[in-house]
Amino acid sequence: MNKRASGILLHITSLPSRFGIGDMGPESRRFADFLSETRQSYWQVLPINPTDMTFGNSPYSGPSSYAGNPILISPEIMKDAGYLSAADINMKTFPKPERVDYGLVTVSKTALFHRAFRNAESSLPGDSGFKEFSKENGHWLDDYALYASVKKNLPGTWRDFPADLRDRDEKSLEAWREKAAREIIYHKFLQYIFFRQWDSLKKYANERGVEIIGDIPYYINYDSSEVWSNPEFFKLDKDKNPEYVSGVPPDYFSKTGQLWGNPVYDWEALKETGFEWWIRRIGHNLKLFDSLRLDHFRGFVSYWEVKAGERTALNGRWVGLDAVSFFDTLFSHFDKSRFIAEDLGYITPDVKKIIKKYDLPGMKILLFAFGDDFPYGSYLPKNFSNKNCVVYTGTHDNNTVIGWWEKDAGSAEKERFFKYIEYIGSEMDYSDLSWEFIRLAMSSAADTAIIPVQDVMGLGADAKMNRPSTKSGNWEWRLTPGYYQEDLVAKLKEITESSNRGELSG
Repeated sequence: MNKRASGILLHITSLPSRFGIGDMGPESRRFADFLSETRQSYWQVLPINPTDMTFGNSPYSGPSSYAGNPILISPEIMKDAGYLSAADINMKTFPKPERVDYGLVTVSKTALFHRAFRNAESSLPGDSGFKEFSKENGHWLDDYALYASVKKNLPGTWRDFPADLRDRDEKSLEAWREKAAREIIYHKFLQYIFFRQWDSLKKYANERGVEIIGDIPYYINYDSSEVWSNPEFFKLDKDKNPEYVSGVPPDYFSKTGQLWGNPVYDWEALKETGFEWWIRRIGHNLKLFDSLRLDHFRGFVSYWEVKAGERTALNGRWVGLDAVSFFDTLFSHFDKSRFIAEDLGYITPDVKKIIKKYDLPGMKILLFAFGDDFPYGSYLPKNFSNKNCVVYTGTHDNNTVIGWWEKDAGSAEKERFFKYIEYIGSEMDYSDLSWEFIRLAMSSAADTAIIPVQDVMGLGADAKMNRPSTKSGNWEWRLTPGYYQEDLVAKLKEITESSNRGELSG
């Protein structure tokens, strides 16, 4: 990340496709071509782990922190690999192609996946690629596939499993492995296909000079294969229920804070193992991505824990941890230049000290630049004290630029914006507004500029990806097929090159 460059934020689910949700098929390569043609060096995505409709389909909340999300698998590529026929993937048109209907997509794709598995089942024992993948990833894949098979047959969370399975009695686990052998192989097969497709997509992008920036959630779900298989690394009571849960105190997004509800880590137990659990998890992600955004970075310095049972995050407390030991260990394994620190929200001096100590790039959000701290705020481009940062117009948790202007910004913020760009007047055409913010990001001193594709397209609030503290209607927005137009390519390419960000990495 230590070069002057730029990129686009677009999650895989938001790509166009025939199957109701963006996937790793032809349109993902078409978007990589778009990035290359417009001289972008980065494609930033959200977490690619499995999602759960119980948790609003959030990519930050799912049943595994290692597994890939099967609904991102491309049926077209499965057809090309011989797992499906052309007739198999001749599916009906999905309603509202501009939004993801997760329920419909899950049912439709799962039917295809079972068909593909039936076609592949007899050949898997002799498939050297499948055997190698299963062996190399066994440290997480075996538990994930076992967990998924049990969940398929038993209701509730893993805490509701029969006691012998809940507590992972080895004889009972082995009995289940025998009983559900076919179901377990099915889940391993899906992961094999997912990671083959992902590796192919990453290679395609890299060959065109585009690096992929991933995103690793700080917390994981209580109802996940990792908590089930590693309960000793979480603050659970004697009955394996969470004693404390995660969240953040009141901030920009919520007056009562955000109560996320994930179990919090037992950092002392993690430290005793040399943080092996985290090293493995991050190492797995660095095989998938060229760079990695550490979500909720401040949690590696101190985290907000709330007693289980509280209805909001207000009555929590900060708990500190040995951040220096953790990061010294982390960076003894991995190059620190491959990380971005998500340092948004309530950032205290101890967090800033760690970011400075390890010279990590933090995030600058332009939508935050015109508040009451104007003209002295740290998000204003003229105040960037270090070029080693990543500037965004907004993130997946913010409104779009135009949505912010229409719905969120007050007259004072608009006046400050006009003053900053030296614009004479009180109104601006919406078609120019997003590009003014893009120019501010691109022309800034920040080494890296990342623009959500919604702002490149000049879209309004309806295109917002996520509304923090809301439980429905999120993660559904999709890009329409008509985005790839010559005038847009030319405009984005010109602003990128004129800002000296157009040197591709390949």
